[in-house]
Amino acid sequence: MSAASRSRLLRIVPKLISQQDFCFHFYQRSCRNVTFAQSLSLTTATSQENVQKPLEEKQKSVKGPILCNTSKTWEERLADAVTPLWRMNYEEQLQVKYEAQKRTLQFFTASLPSHSGREDLCCPLYPTLPSPVTVGYRNKSTFSVNRGPDGNPKTVGHYIGTGKGRNIVCTHSDHLVNMPKKHKQVARNYEQFIRLSPLEPCILFHEGGHWREITVRTNRRGDAMAIVYFHPQDLQKEEIAKHQTSLVEYFTIGPGSACELTSLYFQESMMTRCLHEQSPYQLLYGVPYIYEEILGLTFRISPDAFFQVNSEGAEVLYETVRDLIRVDSDYIVLDVCCGTGVIGLTLCQGAARVIGIELIEQAVEDAQCNAVLNGIDNCEFLKGKAEIVLPQLLPSLEDVKFLIAVVNPSRAGLHYRVVRAIRNCEQIQQLVYISCKPEGEAMRNFIELCCPPDQQKKLFGDPFTPRLAVPVDMFPHTSHCELVLLFER
Repeated sequence: MSAASRSRLLRIVPKLISQQDFCFHFYQRSCRNVTFAQSLSLTTATSQENVQKPLEEKQKSVKGPILCNTSKTWEERLADAVTPLWRMNYEEQLQVKYEAQKRTLQFFTASLPSHSGREDLCCPLYPTLPSPVTVGYRNKSTFSVNRGPDGNPKTVGHYIGTGKGRNIVCTHSDHLVNMPKKHKQVARNYEQFIRLSPLEPCILFHEGGHWREITVRTNRRGDAMAIVYFHPQDLQKEEIAKHQTSLVEYFTIGPGSACELTSLYFQESMMTRCLHEQSPYQLLYGVPYIYEEILGLTFRISPDAFFQVNSEGAEVLYETVRDLIRVDSDYIVLDVCCGTGVIGLTLCQGAARVIGIELIEQAVEDAQCNAVLNGIDNCEFLKGKAEIVLPQLLPSLEDVKFLIAVVNPSRAGLHYRVVRAIRNCEQIQQLVYISCKPEGEAMRNFIELCCPPDQQKKLFGDPFTPRLAVPVDMFPHTSHCELVLLFER
């Protein structure tokens, strides 16, 4: 990576600033410290009254299971579960995440034969790049339905406790600092709607009930999409249609109209999660898509499309990837696990071609649409499992001199056949691996990419070498952090 790219990556002259100063610099520019007390000011008058009730009084009224006695309010317990770093200022959070990524790299380094017995890291680790926005940054939130602290089964919020422990309590999310006001508003209105509905909530599938979660998606333009999940049980289509009408009326001409929804979707689902192909999303009201702009490009967002939950943070992430690799007209970029094509489309300028691979059909359709929306004609997107598509694709690219691979898998990491295909393709000299959980299954991928050739695992190509690691904070106030690793050979 050139010196100019490094400067862009850090937004400052690296040699003039220490790691601590770097974090503080961005903290001052991009973020404001929000205490828990300040975050509570976002709640409605009703929820504030609820928060102020003595814990003992609340627990007496709970009809369902409760957690162990503690001096914390329900709101504090939820904040500790969902946003465990909320008590720290943002500078401290960045340092905590840097140290966590350092431990991950130390483990990775110790597994490399070339670094056996050495105490230094296998590659430079940059300071954690901060999110430009730290309050209300989420563009997607899913709210569950279950028994609240007062025992009401029609409570909409987030869980404290576990199903295994039989101590789940659904707590309002109004005080969470990472959630925007619009999401909280839609969740509260959904709660009011299902409390008015004659239908029961579906808490356990085998116990009956119908109303399930609600997902809210927003963009920086102010558009809002809501997706209501519903278990049909044995209701007839005509009965379901009546409740769909009631839902639309509530959010268009009733109290929920204050939410100003752009789109309202409905999915009948008898499973925990259903793709569109398994159970189509039904558009009850509004437009089918909302759109977001990232790095000057426009992207279509459908109900189940994968899109980074922090739009401003995503721009930092994608700029980082763009700065790490050198793309010119001799290169073809392979965007593995491409989702809606955001990474590939932001890298296509200057590249000969970009080829994206994605499992979910709707995401591939979105990616193709996004290419057309932005007038990009050197990108193509292939549907299928990466472990099947990539090994079949690479032989057709044997005449290509240079390939660059960018992979952005789920927490489960890459399938071993994908790692094998990349490792054994000599044209791939650069690889950028984006991991949301590098200490998990991705670690196995890192090790297999960099280990000596292994006949048993069919890893015949030259090993990669880690060159640079950049943590990017996409999730302020949580313990999660993206790690971008550059490998070369």
